[in-house]
Amino acid sequence: MRKPRSILFAAALLASTTIHAQQNPGDNGLRYKWIDGQGQAHFSDSLTQDALKFGYSVVNDQGIVVQRVQRQLSPEERAAAQKLATQQAAAKRAADDQARADEQMMDAYPDEASYLASLQQGLANMDQQIHTSKLNLRSQEQALTELLGRAAEAEHNKQPVPKFLQDGIARQRAVVSDLQALLQRQQAQRDQAEQQQTQQLAHYRALRDQQQQGH
Repeated sequence: MRKPRSILFAAALLASTTIHAQQNPGDNGLRYKWIDGQGQAHFSDSLTQDALKFGYSVVNDQGIVVQRVQRQLSPEERAAAQKLATQQAAAKRAADDQARADEQMMDAYPDEASYLASLQQGLANMDQQIHTSKLNLRSQEQALTELLGRAAEAEHNKQPVPKFLQDGIARQRAVVSDLQALLQRQQAQRDQAEQQQTQQLAHYRALRDQQQQGH
């Protein structure tokens, strides 16, 4: 069934009037209002640069605000806002990751004894690595001592130290030096892990207390 042309014309006219009123608030009893930097209120039938700068409200002929528009941000402010939003998003992801990790930890270790056992096992593994490095270092130091003894014997007999022996001593010293550095790193990592475990245990206990209070 066709609609009378008069109805279609009226609908089109209403739509046109609405769009025109949005573009020109003053034509529909609406005005722009903004507050400048000194706190003074201003009204205008058209959108000015100051209104865009400070942000504005659209008010009707009764003074009621029908729309609010925030002020335009400078490039520096937009960059700062974007940086803050990025930081907040990263913080939220980190918090969510920590919450999931905490939940998994509490599921895996329902009591403190089981959690302590896992921590001690980690230290035990590191102690085993340190022990192996010490044994290896001791062996390489003995090999260096033998090479140095051969060089000393040649010098004692007033004979030149062969080049292959000099090169061997230099290589062996490098091996010993590398192992000493490795052992120092392993010991430092072990000390750091022990300190971290103290913090982890305190965190575990805090989570356990929260669970118990929740029940």
